[in-house]
Amino acid sequence: MMNRRSVIKNLGGAMLLPAITNENLLIDKVAVLRVVHITDVHLKDEFGAPAKFARCLHHLQNQLPKVDLVLNGGDIVFDMNKEELGTINKQWKLVHEVMKNECSLPVRYCLGNHDVWWQEDKKDMALYGKRYALEQLKLKKAYYSFTQKGWKFIILDSVHLDIDGSWYIGKLGNEQFDWLENELKHINQNIPVLVMSHIPILTATNLIEDNIINKWVMLGGDMHTDTAKIISLFYRHPNVKLCLSGHIHLREKLIYNNVTYICDGAVSGAWWNGNRRETAPGYGLIDLYADGTFIEHYINY
Repeated sequence: MMNRRSVIKNLGGAMLLPAITNENLLIDKVAVLRVVHITDVHLKDEFGAPAKFARCLHHLQNQLPKVDLVLNGGDIVFDMNKEELGTINKQWKLVHEVMKNECSLPVRYCLGNHDVWWQEDKKDMALYGKRYALEQLKLKKAYYSFTQKGWKFIILDSVHLDIDGSWYIGKLGNEQFDWLENELKHINQNIPVLVMSHIPILTATNLIEDNIINKWVMLGGDMHTDTAKIISLFYRHPNVKLCLSGHIHLREKLIYNNVTYICDGAVSGAWWNGNRRETAPGYGLIDLYADGTFIEHYINY
């Protein structure tokens, strides 16, 4: 029979065992890819923004293990919507200068609502709408996909004109939805999928409002208006693991039907004026594993 001292010794050892969590289960595995999600940079030559953005880029490039890829979730420049071309040119020139001088990592982009030129009296110009930003980013289309280290990345264009053509709402439209459906249909179901959009596909951040009396008002520009349709599509493809977005400048993580929806805070915080509510300026750091699992953190740079 085990003596009293041995029993106490063994119990003590058991009590020292760490609690088992999802991150503990991944600790012995090596990530196949480390990505950073930056969004809502809103870069312009004011508010000390260029130096602050450079600090963010240096911070993420100093992460260990090293970052392999940067995903830029849109609102790259401060605002194109109703600006004159001279102002737009300056903003994009600054983006290119900072990225060239301060970032050595590959970057993949999607468009945000502030990256679209919606100057009503310029509709007849060739660069009107998304074309200017697409040319600056050397993109043929605002939505596309690529595969890297066994993960499929799908970049969506979530910014479209409202039905009356007056402003924007979040949606895919029929052509892009058909494309997304086809992408998911023809990918091997063992390949995990990461989706990035600017406007959240699903979020609860739009519930955080002041002075609510008895109801909330959901605007079509704050979350995808075709959420139910997209979620139903994802439900048929369980290899969709993670959806990244920005736009709201608030940090949030939701899990619905085994898909994780992360809205990361803005690099610019409250448009280069400190925190946006309780979310400090920052970026998402994500380790991706071959089996479709991942570990993610929000980093205040």
